[in-house]
Amino acid sequence: MRWDVVAWAAVALLLFAAEALAPGAFMLWMAFAAVAVFLAVLAVPGIPLLAQVAAFVVLSFASIQVYRKWFRGRGRQSDHPTLNRRALHHIGRVVPLEQPIVAGRGRVKIGDAFWVVEGPDLAAGTPVRVVGTDGVALRVEPAGT
Repeated sequence: MRWDVVAWAAVALLLFAAEALAPGAFMLWMAFAAVAVFLAVLAVPGIPLLAQVAAFVVLSFASIQVYRKWFRGRGRQSDHPTLNRRALHHIGRVVPLEQPIVAGRGRVKIGDAFWVVEGPDLAAGTPVRVVGTDGVALRVEPAGT
């Protein structure tokens, strides 16, 4: 067996193994490029080493671009899109102010948690409606509007 055929098979297997150990879909596409070079070297003996390496580089680049264009971002959509975004759960909720909003910031209590709120200056106890989020702060407006 020729050394270049064995080398490209080994490169492909190592890249597949690396992808399995550290998944991220990057090395997978380089492994596909190595398999393509392996098949080319197997089918056409005598391809110079420089041409093999150049083909691997070009095919790796092209396959990664194919991944980025057509496959990245097509993952499964979550049935709980707000799972790790607790603030989004409160949009639309009406709650009384725990502390007054002074200079645009105040506090409300929702359940057993206190939330920083941003909005127009209002007195404590005023009912406010959560209309959005800004990081972990809730944007509110008076509930009567």
